[in-house]
Amino acid sequence: MKVKRALISVSNKAGVVEFARGLADLGVELISTGGTFKTIKEAGVPVKYVTEVTGFPEILDGRVKTLNPKIHGGILARRVPEHLKQLEEHGIGTIDLVAVNLYPFKETISKPNVTLEDAIENIDIGGPAMVRASAKNYEGVVIVVNPNSYGQILDYLKSSGDVPNDVRLKLSAEAFGHTAEYDSLITGYLSSLAGEEEKEIFPETLKPVFSKVQDLRYGENPHQKAVFYRDNYVTGACVGNARQLHGKELSFNNIMDINSAFELVREFQDPAAVIIKHNNPCGTAWAANLHEAYVKAFTADEVSAFGGIVGLNRPVDGATAGEINKTFIEAVIAPGYTPEALEILKKKENLRILETGAMEANLGADWDMKKVNGGLLIQEVDRGEVKPEELKVVSEKQPTPEQLKELLFAWKVVKHVKSNAIVVTKDGRTIGVGAGQMNRVGSAKIAFEQAGEKAQGAVLASDAFFPFRDTIDEAAKAGITAIIQPGGSMRDEESIQAANEHGLVMIFTGMRHFKH
Repeated sequence: MKVKRALISVSNKAGVVEFARGLADLGVELISTGGTFKTIKEAGVPVKYVTEVTGFPEILDGRVKTLNPKIHGGILARRVPEHLKQLEEHGIGTIDLVAVNLYPFKETISKPNVTLEDAIENIDIGGPAMVRASAKNYEGVVIVVNPNSYGQILDYLKSSGDVPNDVRLKLSAEAFGHTAEYDSLITGYLSSLAGEEEKEIFPETLKPVFSKVQDLRYGENPHQKAVFYRDNYVTGACVGNARQLHGKELSFNNIMDINSAFELVREFQDPAAVIIKHNNPCGTAWAANLHEAYVKAFTADEVSAFGGIVGLNRPVDGATAGEINKTFIEAVIAPGYTPEALEILKKKENLRILETGAMEANLGADWDMKKVNGGLLIQEVDRGEVKPEELKVVSEKQPTPEQLKELLFAWKVVKHVKSNAIVVTKDGRTIGVGAGQMNRVGSAKIAFEQAGEKAQGAVLASDAFFPFRDTIDEAAKAGITAIIQPGGSMRDEESIQAANEHGLVMIFTGMRHFKH
């Protein structure tokens, strides 16, 4: 079906002049509106304003201009005799191609201090109506919502004057996806403005919106295809919004580990460094400055750190970059980098360097999603924290201020280790990490073996309570002096008694941190 008449009305004007000129050169009559009309007209391309076609003026401050039978009739009419006859009776011409993308709602609500009035005014009405009408009638109308498709459409029209039906169908699906994403963004934004008592944390029907970032070489293994999508509801510093400044293309496993590194390092107020290996922290430390924190984290487990992912919670300086470059690291993620640091890090050709921007930025929607076969589990991200005044000392021995600070550090780390999790720390760094074992004693033994003699005078954090005293007994043998754990077991008294027998400090948090 030949394209003889096209309507173009776009928010994203990339390539629109070239597209309009290409259509006009093929003899296609052009109709346009607003800023798009002005852009095309000023480029010297012949175009009609929409009111010339409708014979009706724009009203309500431009809110109504394309919502007219002479537009929607021309789009929705099936190219069959009875419909075409009705169009002729009412003086309506067919519209064979519609190029529309919508008001910049996402960009508007992403602005600092955006008002509800600004957001509402950037909710497009006529645009989605035209897109959906065109997509529904794709056999008669070519619908284009993505500027990247302009060249392909022109190529088809130049070669045959028409666009193949399979391409039309594909464009139709893309168009419905475009409006679905748009409506979901509006739903999410308006819902977020409801009073706390009225908010639906978990709505009856879930409408997530993810935009494709890139295809990945493969998934966890080479035989698995994979892709990375960005959550459009989430703003601020996170892996999904990070910019890659240098290095090889990110892999599926890279992104998983980078996320783990950044989510752990953002727990700390002081300068901190994290090294992740296979989605668990092999080294975590805080210090007075970033350089010292990184060195402490790296020396916590130098063997495991090789080929790891580094997360930092301060802009990277030259000294820290120099330390990172002393060994093979897969990727670094941080709020920013000094010019000197970038120059040093970029000497490693394949090192992936990611920048998130300020870490205090709002994260927006904050869900943890886990796909299961046939369903989706969603929970709030575990941002649970305990304050010193909320801790319950259950042992006879009281913690010193230094022990308390160390215990809280260990508690932050254990939250990010796979269950069953045991973390041993000393002097603001991890010295032993036991992760993902089927029983807690197994995790503890791994952590103590890794810590070795350094465990003397160290503290221990457990992500869940101790159902038996065996872990406390092992901790005492290793030289642990203080333990932090959730408490809540039916055998808590047995654990407390064991701590008292060994002269250990034991603190209950009242909060557990399972991570499966």
